[in-house]
Amino acid sequence: QVQLVESGGGLVQAGGSLMLSCAASGSIFSINAMGWYRQAPGKQRELVADITSGGSINYADSVKGRFTISRDNAKNTVYLQMNSLKPEDTAVYFCNAVIRRRRLSNYMDYWGEGTLVTVSS
Repeated sequence: QVQLVESGGGLVQAGGSLMLSCAASGSIFSINAMGWYRQAPGKQRELVADITSGGSINYADSVKGRFTISRDNAKNTVYLQMNSLKPEDTAVYFCNAVIRRRRLSNYMDYWGEGTLVTVSS
């Protein structure tokens, strides 16, 4: 079993900051990429940012310069520091990790249950 547990969502005013955390636990041999996706009401899930085990980072254009993704490989944890939040950042944020559970198994996608971020104007 693999679990991704997110924390840090909540309500914040526009211009404010929040930090999301996601810890992976369970039967894990190695983790490749970890990242954050979001889904706003009536919209498709979209990539916010991801980071590989080697530290390569990718951001959505809409969050560049405002959000920072980081990762603690020893703790199997990924963070998302969100600054200068806007009402359009309101969404459920999902943690994603690409995990290999055993040495010879394939990498598979795992998801957290999501944490709600609400930005008021």
